[in-house]
Amino acid sequence: MENITNNSERSLDRPKRQRPVSMENVGGTASGSEVARSATLLELDLLDCPICYHKLGAPIYQCDNGHIACSSCCKKVKYKCPYCSLRIGFFRSRILEKIVEAVVVSCPNAKYGCTEKIPYDNESESAHERVCEFTLCYCPEPECKYTGVYTDLYRHYHAEHKTDHSWFKCGEYNNAWLHFTGEKLSFLVLQEYEDGPLVVVQCSMESHGICVTVNCIAPCAPGVGEFSCHLIYRNGSEKITFESKKMNKIQKVSPENHVANYKPIPYYLRGEASNFMSIPYYLLDEASILKMQICIRRSGEEV
Repeated sequence: MENITNNSERSLDRPKRQRPVSMENVGGTASGSEVARSATLLELDLLDCPICYHKLGAPIYQCDNGHIACSSCCKKVKYKCPYCSLRIGFFRSRILEKIVEAVVVSCPNAKYGCTEKIPYDNESESAHERVCEFTLCYCPEPECKYTGVYTDLYRHYHAEHKTDHSWFKCGEYNNAWLHFTGEKLSFLVLQEYEDGPLVVVQCSMESHGICVTVNCIAPCAPGVGEFSCHLIYRNGSEKITFESKKMNKIQKVSPENHVANYKPIPYYLRGEASNFMSIPYYLLDEASILKMQICIRRSGEEV
């Protein structure tokens, strides 16, 4: 009984989720005078396992008294219901499984304009969430706290942070000069003229040299932020080039989307094996300025 009390107290203390939920006749059709019906569930917590509080999904089990549990919790409680001590984990709650299967929830980005509905039993790993074009993007300026959908962010950056040297034009080579000091991560933000896409050139000092990555600030939605790039560094007769046929997309500028996630590859190895350009220290000028040129193209544009 102690477990039941603790579970009840935890349930009361837990904040209720108010995300819109509807139960629909998925795949059903209406004919004649029949009308497809739907219902609204005001408390999403009702579809959580009462033991672990994770969302329920088939198989869902119940004891003879009707208490329910997910399959993982049945094993954890050794198939003994923590509420009444009867056996649990042998009989499925088919009606509850059907209810969970029929439930759809709004995309977490609904308040930003997304109208997609997501099956509840696959909500957290939904393919839609990973590619939703309404995913929030963060302003790359260090002191700016602005967040918004990518189109709003581009307009914000143009209005608040534009500079004469931060423009780029697709298909043309533009200067990309970066200052680096110590181990501090430095970056340069380039914006296509007016309020176009934002491209971030980042560099950091690693054990083997300076590592440079190029990313587009955009959601991972198909057709958004699809760019390729060609990067050139020269020092006298030495020349290092880097080409990416598909630029990475990020939503926030941070060390996590820089070289820490990439396997270092020597600068003389070319091709798609590397996602960044590596410049050995012996090829650097004495000045702490990395002078490069970059050409950005939309995917599919001819060289």
